[in-house]
Amino acid sequence: MTPLALYIHWPFCLAKCPYCDFNSHVREKTDITAWKAALFADMAHEAAVTGRRPLSSIFFGGGTPSLMPPALVGALIEKAGEFWDFAPDIEITLEANPSSVEAANFAALAQAGINRVSLGLQALDDKPLKFLGRLHDAAEGLAALDVAQQHFGRVSFDLIYARPDHTPELWKSELEQALARGTGHLSLYQLTIEPGTRFATLVREGKFVPLDDDRAGELFEITREMTNAAGISAYEISNHARAGEESRHNLTYWRYLDYVGIGPGAHGRRGGLATVRHRKPENFLNAVSNAGQGIVEERLLGNREQASEAVLMGLRLAEGIAPAALAGRFGLSDSDLIVPAKRKFYREMGFLNDTETHLNVTERGMPVLDALLAELVPADLVAP
Repeated sequence: MTPLALYIHWPFCLAKCPYCDFNSHVREKTDITAWKAALFADMAHEAAVTGRRPLSSIFFGGGTPSLMPPALVGALIEKAGEFWDFAPDIEITLEANPSSVEAANFAALAQAGINRVSLGLQALDDKPLKFLGRLHDAAEGLAALDVAQQHFGRVSFDLIYARPDHTPELWKSELEQALARGTGHLSLYQLTIEPGTRFATLVREGKFVPLDDDRAGELFEITREMTNAAGISAYEISNHARAGEESRHNLTYWRYLDYVGIGPGAHGRRGGLATVRHRKPENFLNAVSNAGQGIVEERLLGNREQASEAVLMGLRLAEGIAPAALAGRFGLSDSDLIVPAKRKFYREMGFLNDTETHLNVTERGMPVLDALLAELVPADLVAP
């Protein structure tokens, strides 16, 4: 039976970062008993739909799930084990802020069943951390990373680059420090100005100017060169890992396999259905109380829409996609998935590798991935 992945969303943060467009909320207090009951009920609903399938990964995202009591994390893992069969090497990840308070819980979280942690360091110097609205300083973040490496077998951390006035010299120094920490996985994201965020308002008001595309592209090239040299190459446009250290949970998304999502704002894809939960915590709790689950939208996806999502996600990966296999999966042809003329043109331009079985974006093509996808994927495939 095809394995399944489980995503659990904890929506609460101590503060809202100015770049963040994730579903996160600041609340003075939370009723842990109520949240435990609601998440149990939401999980039970998904288990009733999927049946007892193998579970390959669990991912606690947010928000800031490291603010969850370790006992609640352990209870949710145990409940998942009642509904599904854990794979022998199940990956159980928790996103964490690198504060000293949260790091103090790392031992208890490991005991609760977390075996992989993803730390939101975001920068390794105090000045950019302040700009990014982070509550920790560089020393506290690195100390938390040390604690994480003592307690978890697998550790990843995030950095945001291409910040305003970010120079190649500054990024090389910062990335050199990051690579020296010895983790098996790094998530390295260019700063993007997302609509509805505080940064979007500041840019509109002229308070700061984002780094231009040419300079951001130079930092992207530096990122690829240094991570490749360190043996922690990109397996997805922004994610880098040693062989075998890739995030198996995120690969489920990028390979367009089934996953269920519970908690406020969580998305899911299972059995050709797209699910979305209520975003606002209070609305989610009310929905679970009234209906036994937190779904605000459940929609059957047509084959063409599923195929478009699979292509758009799969071409983010270094491994790319297998067009013939993907087309067969959704009852389509290769030309339904990729515009033949554009496929040939970009292959000849060196932006695509195209073999008998696989299609993937080259190192040259990755910096312009979004523009490539807009050209390669037929418009009528993308439209629902």
